[in-house]
Amino acid sequence: MAQIREIKKRMVAVGTIQRITKTMQMIATAKFTAAVQRTRATQPYTEKIRELVAAVCSDPADLDHPLVGGDRPRSGRELLLVIGSDRGFCGAFNSNVLRNSLRYHRSRVAEGIEVQVETSGKKASNFFKFAQIPVAQTHEIGDKPSFEDVSAVADRFMDLFTAGEVDSVHVAYMRFESNSRQIAEIQQLLPLQAPESDESGVSASMYEFTPDEATLLNDLLPRAIRTSLFQSYNDAVVSEQIMRMIAMKAATDNASSLGRTLKRDYNRARQARITTELTEIVSGAAALA
Repeated sequence: MAQIREIKKRMVAVGTIQRITKTMQMIATAKFTAAVQRTRATQPYTEKIRELVAAVCSDPADLDHPLVGGDRPRSGRELLLVIGSDRGFCGAFNSNVLRNSLRYHRSRVAEGIEVQVETSGKKASNFFKFAQIPVAQTHEIGDKPSFEDVSAVADRFMDLFTAGEVDSVHVAYMRFESNSRQIAEIQQLLPLQAPESDESGVSASMYEFTPDEATLLNDLLPRAIRTSLFQSYNDAVVSEQIMRMIAMKAATDNASSLGRTLKRDYNRARQARITTELTEIVSGAAALA
């Protein structure tokens, strides 16, 4: 009797878990649909900004801008922004990003370079705290990043870079390629890499600009950095929701399979108890006869 009661309790618990994971899967699916629309909507704009920068930089050899390099003080320090999630239950999303960022951090420190870590998302902050790596600042962007919030972060990075407080800025995030492929990578945000010139030595695009190239670059280069960082946040959000959707579907399927197993065990235990009771009744009747 005790075994049947225990199996029954487990069946109720597994059923409750299955309903929760199914609900979380549906929520993740809805969030993924909205997030992927935002990501695909911003991709053309980001790519076009990069094309414009390449067009304006008709001669990369003559390009001398603070955001590309230029003459500025050096500090021997790098800044690494790690974009994680605020919530768990998203499969290997956080572990892949955090392992990749930790590997990069250790490699740069081994080369004698100081790495200043900043995080976005509670999971990233907790990870570096556990690893006993100080976090200079935590950014609270959320799972619906706005361009204004991300632009403020990008502007701060540009100020630190141009002032010479950091020599480069890198972003560790999960890049979204397709629904079945997401890649954890380290992207160099600053300094911007000048577009490569043609192999023949002739500029790929010859234009006359009004206003001049320097004025255009003063607007295009900061805009390119803001859009690149914004795209990184959007990719991270989409990847998080995809992995959460997959993880919750797997959890729901496992709960369903376990529920069927428990139901079978429950029926067997119940049948065994009935058989035992019938045997006792027949044995008692035979003893009285």
